[in-house]
Amino acid sequence: MKTAIRYFTRSGNTKKLADAIAGALGIPALTVAEPLPEPVDTLFLGCSYYAFDVDEAVKTFVAQNRANIGRIVLFGTSAMMKSVYKPMKKVADANGVALEKEDFHCRGSFGPAHKGRPDAEDCKRCAAFALKAIAG
Repeated sequence: MKTAIRYFTRSGNTKKLADAIAGALGIPALTVAEPLPEPVDTLFLGCSYYAFDVDEAVKTFVAQNRANIGRIVLFGTSAMMKSVYKPMKKVADANGVALEKEDFHCRGSFGPAHKGRPDAEDCKRCAAFALKAIAG
C-alpha cells in the first residue's frame, strides 16, 4: 500500500503533526507545494481553518493531484474549531476523491491561546491515529 503525507501550515502547528505521522510511518512529510509524483492509496493531508475554510493552496493541491489520490485521511490543528472535515469534504467531493470520515484534530497555539500546542501528547496521539488508519 502506497502512502504519502502532505500538509499546509502558516504557524508550524500542523507541521508538528505531519512530522509525528512521518516518524510513525517512516515516510517523509512534505508541504502541499510538492505534487504527488505517483498514485497513492492513502494521502495523509494536514490543514487548518483559516477564516472558516481551508487555504487555497490545499484546494489547489487536491485539484491538481486528484488522479493520484486514492483516499484522504485528514489531520490538523486550530485554535477554535474541532475539525476541518466539513470544508475538506466539499473539496474532496468536488474533485471526486474519497475522504475518510474519521480525522485527527487538536488545538494549535494561536497567540496566547493554547500555548505550546500541539504538544508531545498531541503528536503521540496523532501518530497512533495514523497507524490505526493504515491498519484499516
